[in-house]
Amino acid sequence: MTTATTTTNGTVPVKDAKHDRRWWTLGVLSLSLVLIGMDNTILNVAIPTLQREFSATSSTLQWMVDSYILVFAGLLLTMGGLGDRFGRARMLRAGLVLFAIAAFAVIFAETSGQVILARAVMGVGGAMIMPSTLSIIIDVFKGPERARAISIWAATAGIGVGLGPLIGGALLEQFYWGSVFLVNVPIAAVALIAGFWLVPESRDPEAKPVDFLGAILSTSAVALLIYAIIEAPSEGWTAPITLAGFAGSVVLAVAFSWWELRTEHPLLNFDFFRRMRFSMGAGAVSLAFFALMGMVFAFTQYLQFVRGYSALEAGIRLLPLAAGIAIGARGGERINRKFGTKVVVGSGLILLAGTMSIITIYDTTTSLWVIEVGIFLTAVAMGTIMAPSTDAVMGAVPPENAGVGSAVNDVTRQVGGAFGVAIIGSVLTSFYSSRVADAVDAVAGLPAAAAESAKDSVGAATGIAATLPPEVGQPLADAARNAFTDAFGMAVLVGVAFALVGSALVFRFMPARESAISPEPGPEVLPAGVTEAAASPKGAG
Repeated sequence: MTTATTTTNGTVPVKDAKHDRRWWTLGVLSLSLVLIGMDNTILNVAIPTLQREFSATSSTLQWMVDSYILVFAGLLLTMGGLGDRFGRARMLRAGLVLFAIAAFAVIFAETSGQVILARAVMGVGGAMIMPSTLSIIIDVFKGPERARAISIWAATAGIGVGLGPLIGGALLEQFYWGSVFLVNVPIAAVALIAGFWLVPESRDPEAKPVDFLGAILSTSAVALLIYAIIEAPSEGWTAPITLAGFAGSVVLAVAFSWWELRTEHPLLNFDFFRRMRFSMGAGAVSLAFFALMGMVFAFTQYLQFVRGYSALEAGIRLLPLAAGIAIGARGGERINRKFGTKVVVGSGLILLAGTMSIITIYDTTTSLWVIEVGIFLTAVAMGTIMAPSTDAVMGAVPPENAGVGSAVNDVTRQVGGAFGVAIIGSVLTSFYSSRVADAVDAVAGLPAAAAESAKDSVGAATGIAATLPPEVGQPLADAARNAFTDAFGMAVLVGVAFALVGSALVFRFMPARESAISPEPGPEVLPAGVTEAAASPKGAG
């Protein structure tokens, strides 16, 4: 099938996408991405249940969530490169199989350590799936259809994130804790079976040797960085283990850069970062996820501990997050065609900063419609940023390196989100502790350990308050909720500041359109009305 679609710069693709079933292919890839997005958030609502089931400590619960993130982020670049080398559809299928097997195995876990191990294996599968989805899109979609397909890809990523808490809450109300893992199995099975018929194979045609040393160094650098970020809020940002983690990740990153600049077949071509659409696109995604993930981390606590919603009720109230990202991604792609990436992404970051600022007016009785509108507008801003930024990153990477380009896009998103949770979470805890201290100290006879817990967490404070006589417990609970809400408003300003800095950088450095950095037109694009013969050197002579 061949079509002739006029683009914004007056060019006409000579060839259409790889095959006529490309939109069905996108459906399979989107389903795979929903699986990843959903699994990133579904476990959060199951934490109290897992704590009861395994008598887990807070540190153990944290690693049930973080083991997945650590392995997932660490392996993204390596798996993207291996997909380019050995086949992206093959990597996608292997990832779906591994992900489903690990999710199924969790239900047989008898210890918290086994849950952590299974989650780490799921992280390996996720790292194989995510870069494959985007790199396959780049292979089968060309011209204006590529931006449209990426906007749908970005929208489905948001849908998965938004659906996770809702589905998790609904399952836990009706079934046992293992259901939040089992739900992954049928979704992965459908994507796997459909993918055999609908997802075409693609790879780097030159089949370069695998850069094993680069893979080891990049995996170690990212994993150690994520580990340091995870440990910093509990251990302290200046604790020896935290500083050692950051220092080690820097050393490994320098070693990785040194090796990649000298080896004949690098895993990551650092020349990509000299292209401002690539660098600014990845940076915009990173800063946006820094702001969003830090906000969502605090928002779930606000809904459950301050407003008193159950896990399911909180999941329902986060649904505007999924809808907003989907609408923003599709709208951002359309606006991008008219105004260019610089305007859309830069304005999207300003909108993100503005909508997040609404949180500063929240109190313990803020109207639900104000909360829902705020969530929705923040998500719309996020979607507006995601789709054009991702398109900018992937448009700056040669098709044969699409897997690595996708992995860079995903790594920056994960690192940005992890920093957002850690830094905004630390600021939140500091402000909360200082504001609730007087109320905790006023409770006569409260054991020192309980007082320390109440100063550290609004959840602990409200739980302790429930065990005290009403005349003492109620003032403590009210003080904790007010302190957390005030701290939430202050902490979110960190995300606002990062979004505004990102906007300034985008407006200053990002080229408006892909043609601004392309040294030459792609082989499948000719000026409107010009034939292949006329465009050839012989025809021109």
